Amino acid sequence: MIPASLVFAFLAALLHVYIFTMESVTWTRPATWKRFGVASQADAETTRSLAYNQGFYNLFLAVGALIGMGAVLWGQPQVGWTLIFASCGSMLLAAAVLGLSGRKYLRAAATQGTAPLLAVVLGVLGLLTA
Repeated sequence: MIPASLVFAFLAALLHVYIFTMESVTWTRPATWKRFGVASQADAETTRSLAYNQGFYNLFLAVGALIGMGAVLWGQPQVGWTLIFASCGSMLLAAAVLGLSGRKYLRAAATQGTAPLLAVVLGVLGLLTA
């Protein structure tokens, strides 16, 4: 279960790097802001700094998960699992908040929360049975 947990942590990190890219790099491109339900280019410009900041939160969560994976793989399991559980747990909680924000966000919340949920559950089960 440990290898599967690490794979899901990696997938969660990749998704959050992608979200970072959309929010902090390509936010004002129509394809991006439309994906987030922003109504117009003017609204995208108005919310640009907010999205930029939020994107970095996603990047930092991804980096935490990736460093945690590296620590586990390089023989520092206590540090690694702490980082993985903190990062993926935060991703999961953010997805729950998104899902509670309204029905139109349920699909995005499921997409954002599935990999970190599996990383956490499989990691806990793997550590308990090790």
